Amino acid sequence: MVEKLFRKEPYLGSCESTVASSEGREVTLDKTVFFAFSGGQQSDSGTIGGFNVLEARAEGPEIHYKLEEGANIKEGDRVEVRIDMEKRKRIMCLHSAAHLVYGVFSKQYGPKKLIGSNVTGDKARIDFEHPESVSGLLPPVEEEANRLIDENPPAKTYPDEHNPDTWWWECMDFKYPCGGTHVQSLGEIGKIKLKRKNIGSGKERIEITLA
Repeated sequence: MVEKLFRKEPYLGSCESTVASSEGREVTLDKTVFFAFSGGQQSDSGTIGGFNVLEARAEGPEIHYKLEEGANIKEGDRVEVRIDMEKRKRIMCLHSAAHLVYGVFSKQYGPKKLIGSNVTGDKARIDFEHPESVSGLLPPVEEEANRLIDENPPAKTYPDEHNPDTWWWECMDFKYPCGGTHVQSLGEIGKIKLKRKNIGSGKERIEITLA
């Protein structure tokens, strides 16, 4: 099973790894810094052994990487795994911001049932059940979230003591199950902007961007 270095070391942009299996252009590794789409978080972008990764796919505890045409990596090869750290940092900021915004919204208006989320290098979104437009509710949420970001409290991720495959994100009194990548303090996020989108009857979406 692959060792997921991105969980304990999200600021690590590269690592040396051994190819655990190779079939055509698809490989698995013994260790990796390369996050694969999971929990709504976009996959990293980068290379394995100098070849571009076209797709990163999580299957249970394993991660499968599909490489570009012409890749000739074999089982047992030692390779460098390298990711686009600028994209990773934006994703870390936006993922942490999504948890913060949901926490602040829940404190101000009561917890809502989450029905979806997505985080890319451009923006994050949280979808939840709500009977009416949240447009008028967002300004105080944005103001409070940015105030907390300015205070720069520490944040942490850690494995569940009873189930090491489950990870938690925790900051102040906010705590959510999450195996994604995150910043270590909210001040790294910088100022955020919130926007409302309607996605259907009784369903609302908050989009989060870095200002």
